[in-house]
Parts: sequence; C-alpha cells; structure tokens
Amino acid sequence: MQVNAEIIAGIISCLLTIMVLSYLVGDNPFFRIAIYIFVGVSAGYVAAVACRQLILTFTPPIQKGDYLAIIVPLLLGVSLLAKGLPKISNLGSPAMAFMVGVGAAVAIAGALLGTLVPQFMAAIQPFDLQRGNAMESIAEGSIMVVGTMATLAYFHFGVKSAGQGDPGKRNPVVSFFALIGQGFIAITFGVLFAGAYAASVTALIERLYFTWHFVLSFIK
Repeated sequence: MQVNAEIIAGIISCLLTIMVLSYLVGDNPFFRIAIYIFVGVSAGYVAAVACRQLILTFTPPIQKGDYLAIIVPLLLGVSLLAKGLPKISNLGSPAMAFMVGVGAAVAIAGALLGTLVPQFMAAIQPFDLQRGNAMESIAEGSIMVVGTMATLAYFHFGVKSAGQGDPGKRNPVVSFFALIGQGFIAITFGVLFAGAYAASVTALIERLYFTWHFVLSFIK
C-alpha cells in the first residue's frame, strides 16, 4: 500500500506540475484548475490550523473567580457582531476602535523595534574600528549611512511654498539626497528581483527534473 500511495502521489504531482507549466502556451482550463486546487487546499489548511490551534484548544488565562477577564473580551466580541446590522452597528464601534488602536500600537512598536532600531544599529556597526581594517570599516559604514539617509530622503515629500498660489518646491539638498536614494532603491530592487528570479528558475528546474525522472521510472 505504501508503494501504491507513493505512485499515486507522484502521478498527481506530475499532473499538477504539467498543468501549471501549461500556462506557457497561454491561459487554459488546466492551469485554472491547478490554481483553484492550490488556493482551495491552502485556504482549507489555514482554516483547519486556525480552528484547531485557536478555537478548539483555546483556554482563557484566568484564575478561579476572575470572571472579569473573560466577560469583557466576550462582550467586545459579541458587540462586533452588531456591525453586520445597520440599525445597531454603533454598538460594535467601541470594540472596533479598541482593535484598531491596539493594532496601530503593535504596528508602530513593531516598526520601531523590528525595523528602525535594527537599521540604526546596523548602520553604525561598521564604524567599530576594532573589527579589522579601519579604512575598510569607515568606508563600509559611510556607504551604509549615506544609503540609509538618502533612502529616507527619497520618501520625504515636504515642500516649501513661497506664498499663495505657489505649489512650492523641494529643498535642493533633500532633492540631491533623494536622487542618491533612488539609486540605492533601484539597486536593492534589482538584487531582490535577481534573487526571486533565481529562486523561480531553481524551482522550475527541480520540478522538471522530478517530472522527467518520474516518467523515466515507468519506462524502465
């Protein structure tokens, strides 16, 4: 039974691979069926994991007699259901505001602790002259600092207006750094695209290799 199961799994894998690769000749029903299967299986897997890990195994972290810790979240959760009814939709506004506020706070904290602070630490790390060659460290650190500042300047959209009716113009210094930042962004996107392209080609070669050897296993 194990061999039969492996053969069936291999046949299904080969068929799905060929159905996806059929998009090379144009959009067709076989490609759409493969995409629908992929989306359906992915959605079903995510729903099953969420149901098992969040709903079926959920245990409120409360102590005996501490009913307030479960009553408040329960009321907020029930009030969200009122958003589906236009006449009483205002009842769900406090819960919605609480969710948006917490989400915004988490997003800001994540941006600071997960992006800005590590970026700042990474920008000053090359200036540690005790790591090795001092000139190399200074050159590397200078490039990283200039690249960071120029990239941030590229996303600065403030302009100075001379008066009413004047659309204003950007500061020349900011415009200069923004132009440099545009170059850094272009290089970054180029590297990311090259990495994504290389990964795609690697996946394509792996699928073709698997399909070819699976077909040869039946011929031999």
